[in-house]
Amino acid sequence: MPVNTTSTDSEEIAEGKTLPINELFYSLQGEGKLAGVPSIFVRTSGCNLRCWFCDSYHTSWEPTHARMVLDDIIEEIRTYEKAKHVVLTGGEPLIHDESVSLLERLNELGYHTTVETNGTIYHDAPIDLASISPKLSSSTPTHEKDPKGEGEWAERHEKQRVDIHVLSALVDAYESQLKFVVTGPADLQEIERIVNRVRDAATTTVSNSDVLLMPEGATQEELDERRNEVAELAMQYGYQYTPRLHVDLWNDAPGT
Repeated sequence: MPVNTTSTDSEEIAEGKTLPINELFYSLQGEGKLAGVPSIFVRTSGCNLRCWFCDSYHTSWEPTHARMVLDDIIEEIRTYEKAKHVVLTGGEPLIHDESVSLLERLNELGYHTTVETNGTIYHDAPIDLASISPKLSSSTPTHEKDPKGEGEWAERHEKQRVDIHVLSALVDAYESQLKFVVTGPADLQEIERIVNRVRDAATTTVSNSDVLLMPEGATQEELDERRNEVAELAMQYGYQYTPRLHVDLWNDAPGT
């Protein structure tokens, strides 16, 4: 469900036991190694980066949300009785300290959790799968590509988008996948550089099957333009291809 009301528990809000939630819904995991798994999505609002092609525009460029207390989030999650997999996503969920508290609660309840992160922030938390999506130079919102046409985020985004220390720490701490959004063949040289740098910095082995190539596109029409090309690149470089199953099934409908 889209979240557009604010929790009224003023005492818990005052204590900071809330998260800014943009959406909370039940669907299929659309990306990565667990694509197709029935999942509950908790989408937080707010991000420290600004990819020009962000498919969650209202969690980054124009954040919208309600503050929800953790008890209410858990209560909503438990109404979806068929799923034991929770995807904490955004935006960038790890900018919020209370994401750790939520993950601890979910772990106690026996949920399998995936955290979808851009790989620039590390937290010690019970995460079953860290789905790490390092941002390439092709994601930078130059003035020509900035959705708002202002270009003010380009320098900040470019400076922060890759942190090898954090990436290697995440890879060493959690079962992980490195999921790259591919806009075209030119991205592969940079992907190779990032993967090799993570391999050099991490103690954990990063295999080619842990590196996923995903076509950029938030609509079926956009995916149609890149799907086959990215699949060919995955075969050429020996990496894994991942679909955007939710887009293939439901296009860009919210809550999917």
